[in-house]
Amino acid sequence: MNGSTALLAATKTVTLFFGGTITFLSYRAYRRTGSPALRALTLGIGMVTGGVILGGLLHQAVGLPLELSVSIQSVFTAAGFAVLTYSLYTKQAPSGHTRPPQGHLSDD
Repeated sequence: MNGSTALLAATKTVTLFFGGTITFLSYRAYRRTGSPALRALTLGIGMVTGGVILGGLLHQAVGLPLELSVSIQSVFTAAGFAVLTYSLYTKQAPSGHTRPPQGHLSDD
């Protein structure tokens, strides 16, 4: 493994860790509140993170040319950013209409 391949693998690993963490935390927030904006945020971050990992796997494990795997990664990144932009413009659930955390009973 040469230096640039090791650096690429390390950055993909860090991206997976932090992207996965942010995706998980935003998903938990969505489950707690039921907010459509948080659902879209979760999907967008997940798409960006998934695209990064998919691009790296397609090149390293499957053996696709670098240009093709980067192109596939770019499609996921662009789509993820489009969903993230949508999440900023999505209306929030009306006040007082949040879901209780799973496993808890509501006061209704």
